Amino acid sequence: MLVHLPTGEVVSSYAFLEQILTGLGWERYYDGDPDLYQFHKHSSIDLISLPKDFSKFNSINMYDIVIKNPNVFHVRDK
Repeated sequence: MLVHLPTGEVVSSYAFLEQILTGLGWERYYDGDPDLYQFHKHSSIDLISLPKDFSKFNSINMYDIVIKNPNVFHVRDK
């Protein structure tokens, strides 16, 4: 599970994740792929790509978010 460190809350939906990412300067990026949610930060070349279906959100996606947002998120076993 992906944990938002400042609040200790588990990320359980894309709505919650998007709220956090937006607060960190990430914006939704639309490239026309209907199967992905993507986020881009103007201050970097990084892109976060996530499967549109939250049930397919996995540890690889979680670690990608952690690496691009150090000290904000942490991955823990359930």
